[in-house]
Amino acid sequence: MELLSEKVKNSVLESMANLLRENQELILEANRKDLELFNKEDQAMYDRLILNSKKVDGMITAIEEVKAQDDPVNKTISNNKLSNGLEVINKTAPFGTIMIIYESRPDVTVEASVLAFKANNRILLKGGKEALHSNTAIVKLWHKALEENNLSTDFIKMLNMNRQETQAFLKNPAEPLDLIVPRGGEQLIKFVKEHAKCAVLVSGRGNNFLYVDEKVNWKQTIEVIINAKTHKISACNAIDKILINKNIPDYGSKVKELNTILREYGVEVLVDYKTKELLVDEKLIEDPSIWYEEFLEMKCCIGTINSIDEAIKMINEFSGKHSATIMTTNDEAAKVFMERVDCAVVYQNASTRFTDGGQIGAGAELAISTDKLHHRGPLGLKELVTNKYYVFGAGQVRV
Repeated sequence: MELLSEKVKNSVLESMANLLRENQELILEANRKDLELFNKEDQAMYDRLILNSKKVDGMITAIEEVKAQDDPVNKTISNNKLSNGLEVINKTAPFGTIMIIYESRPDVTVEASVLAFKANNRILLKGGKEALHSNTAIVKLWHKALEENNLSTDFIKMLNMNRQETQAFLKNPAEPLDLIVPRGGEQLIKFVKEHAKCAVLVSGRGNNFLYVDEKVNWKQTIEVIINAKTHKISACNAIDKILINKNIPDYGSKVKELNTILREYGVEVLVDYKTKELLVDEKLIEDPSIWYEEFLEMKCCIGTINSIDEAIKMINEFSGKHSATIMTTNDEAAKVFMERVDCAVVYQNASTRFTDGGQIGAGAELAISTDKLHHRGPLGLKELVTNKYYVFGAGQVRV
């Protein structure tokens, strides 16, 4: 694949930002068509589908932020001159062609494309049928931005395929495919892993935990829990499980207070056997498999535990390896928790809602990776490259 200059790539991004400004109403009108056709029973997916002026402004900001970042391609990682005279240079290189499969969110059509393109990759966009009109309108603008800069529209391609056609494409791609990023629920991820013939980088489920330690600022804890649970229920960085150490001062009154506040916010509360002794009116968790579930709704579980070790064990067993928070004023406890919890992002005294490229300082993101190869956490511009060795010789042969 030809390596485009940073100047050319940034010119395309500037064109796209301008086109989004000029065509905001066209995009919102396309989105209204999608909303009218959507079954609103799936509230989480409906929330992700909605576009408004603020979200379009967010798309423009994402483009401008990526434009301002250094080109990640063809950067020297290492340069060594060996004793046999070979010069070995390791440089960053594009993946090639990336396919992203995602549901609902039309803003992903901007964020995924801007990152892939600036990193000199082609991108195949397989959005959900529920966002067809929105995605089509946005991709048309991308193609116009590319054409304005005398580039092929092949850099950004929308795939309009049903489930069977997608399965066939994954098994036998009609064009070279180097990386697939499934961005959605467990069923989507399972589907892609089962059928794909190339590398798959998983943007995993949430099911995030918050642990309340013995030494804690309770007022702060309440504020963080409410934000992490209710700020955006459709987000993969919302919390679903709350673990409370039974040794916190005034344990009983604090648990009751938390339950009352969650109820006031409209959150359904499920409890384990120990917590049920206090919250007698709440539904008992009888099937332990619920601790694995990502809710994407106004629902959470509260469990009572004996120690930080028990909290770490539960989180590592049940969570989606996405995000986890410890609420504590004990920095040593926080250190233990953050080192031993096996999640992409761990927090002390902060909401998991910050697990987002823009919020965490990584800029626009393609997805939140819960894989350990080749990157974990928000996939930003610098993470959309691989590497390549350049070896220069003068006739050397191996002996």
